[in-house]
Amino acid sequence: MIRQCKLSDTNRIYSIINEAAHAYEGVIPADCYHQPYMPMSELEGEIKRMTFYGWVENRELVGVMGIESVADVTLIRHAYVLTPWQNKGIGSGLLEHLMKLCQTERLLVGTWTANTGAIRLYERYGFKLQPNKDELLRTYWDISPRQIETSIAMELVSI
Repeated sequence: MIRQCKLSDTNRIYSIINEAAHAYEGVIPADCYHQPYMPMSELEGEIKRMTFYGWVENRELVGVMGIESVADVTLIRHAYVLTPWQNKGIGSGLLEHLMKLCQTERLLVGTWTANTGAIRLYERYGFKLQPNKDELLRTYWDISPRQIETSIAMELVSI
């Protein structure tokens, strides 16, 4: 079941993001990896900017994904699934749900260049790598120059 997350889900979202982000260790550049991957203060700021949706199994959130409207685009943000629940269609289910919620003509997603699993998922749903990724990441995301350098941006070809 997918549901919109509530403010009371903040601690669970924090746990999901930081547990799932352990997969980045040794994969993304070492200077970009730290624990907690997303400090609570950063998550609280993100919750104010976007809406998180969660996948529920046995009355427990096991995966989350955010959606954020920025200017003339919609962004898919912070897609994380707890390790034991990965490769069970949860990421796909959340992405399909958020794609239906998109109310702009452009739907974008950004991720680490080294996050090949996520890139393959987005490609299966019609997202294409964008050659102007630096411009897109600077315009629509609030991330560091180092993260821009080591990330990609993808756009859904048609909604």
